[in-house]
Amino acid sequence: MDKMLYMIVFSALAITSMVHETAAQTVHVVGDTMGWIVPSNGAVAYENWADDKTFRVGDTLVFNFTTGRHDVLQVQETSFDGCNSRNAIGTAIMTGPANITLTSTGDHYFICTFGTHCQGGQKLEISVSDDSTRTPGTNPPPRSVDGPTGSVPGGIVPPPPSSSTTVLASFLLSLSAIALVIFH
Repeated sequence: MDKMLYMIVFSALAITSMVHETAAQTVHVVGDTMGWIVPSNGAVAYENWADDKTFRVGDTLVFNFTTGRHDVLQVQETSFDGCNSRNAIGTAIMTGPANITLTSTGDHYFICTFGTHCQGGQKLEISVSDDSTRTPGTNPPPRSVDGPTGSVPGGIVPPPPSSSTTVLASFLLSLSAIALVIFH
C-alpha cells in the first residue's frame, strides 16, 4: 500500500512538473493569417489586430514575412510616426519569420523598412505590461542580449528556447523516482 501511495504522489508531481513547464508565455502571430505585409486597409489593420490582445513581458511576437520582401525593425516612437529608421532599437531582422521576445514594459514600435511599406501601413504599435498577472510558476522573461553595441534597449532578443527539453527532463526525472519507489 505504501508503494501505491508513493507512486500516486510521484505521478502527481510528474504531472504538476509538466504543466508547470508548459505554461509558457503567449506567442502572438502578428497580423494572424495576414502576416507581416503591407495591408490593403493601411495601418488600421495592425491597430485592429493589436486592440484585442494583451502583451506582457516574456511574450513573443512572430512576424511572418517573406525574406527579401520585408523586414522588421524596432524603433522609437518618433521613427514610428515618421516611418524612418533613424531611431532604431537594434538592427532590422531581415529573415522571416522573425521572433521578438518582449523583455520590457511600455510602448513598443515596429516598422518595415522596405521602400514605402511603413507609409503603406506595415507598422505595429503595442503596449507591454508586466507579467505579474501570469499564473504563478511560469518561466521568467529572458534577459536581454548583449550585442556588438551593448545591451539592446527595448527588448529584442533571439527567440526563446523550446521548453520541450525541460518538459522531457522533468518527465524522465519523475519516472526515475517512480521506478526507484517500485523497485526499492
